[in-house]
Amino acid sequence: MPDILIADDHPLFRDALQRAVASAVPHATVHLADDVPSLMALAEEQAEADLLLLDLHMPGARGYSALVHMRSRHPGLPVIVVSAHEEVQVAQRALAHGALGYIPKSASVQTITEAIHTVLDGDLWLPRNLHGGSQALQDDEAEVASRVAELTPQQFRVLSMIAEGLLNKQIAYELSVSEATIKAHMTAIMRKLGVNNRTQVALAASHLAVDTESVPDVPDEEVD
Repeated sequence: MPDILIADDHPLFRDALQRAVASAVPHATVHLADDVPSLMALAEEQAEADLLLLDLHMPGARGYSALVHMRSRHPGLPVIVVSAHEEVQVAQRALAHGALGYIPKSASVQTITEAIHTVLDGDLWLPRNLHGGSQALQDDEAEVASRVAELTPQQFRVLSMIAEGLLNKQIAYELSVSEATIKAHMTAIMRKLGVNNRTQVALAASHLAVDTESVPDVPDEEVD
C-alpha cells in the first residue's frame, strides 16, 4: 500500500487533497502535515513514502525553499507541488527545482487523480494550460538553491525565521533553545550561503520567492 504525504496549512484544502488521494489510490495510507517543521519530521518517520503533495505557501516556507530542502533531504521522494498560482513560469520553476508535477488549487478531483497516477508511474505532469517552454533558473536562484540544500533541518528553520524578520531572541524562544545556539546557527548559515550579515541572508532567501518580494527589515545582530 502506498504511503502518501500531504503538506498544506489550509484544513479545507488539506481535506480536499486527502479525498482526492483516496479517490486516486484507494488503498493508500495518507499522512498529514500543516507546516514545514512537521513535514520534516513526517518525512523522517515515513522514509519510504511514495509521494509528497506540497503546498508552496506554508509556515516555515518561503517560495520554493521547502521544495528545495525536501528534495535535498529526500531525493528519492517524488513531489507534486500544489499552489494557488496558475502562471506557467511558476509551474516551470517548481519543476526546475525538482518537483515532478504541479497542481493548481483550482484543479478538479479528476485532474488531481491524473497527476497522482502520472507521477506515481514515474513521469512528469503539468496541467495542459500550464505547458510551455522550459523555465531555466537564473544563476543566482540556482546558486541559492544549491546552498540552501546544504543546510541542516534546524538551520533551515532558522533561515526561514530570519527571512520573516525575527530576532535571535524570538527565534530562540520559538525553538526552545538559547540565543547562543541561534548565534551558532547564524554563523553556519552565513558560511553556507556565502554571505556576511542577516540582511544578506534574507536577501538570499528572497531569490527563492514565488513572487517578487521586498526583503524584510532585518536588524543586524552580533553572531559571535
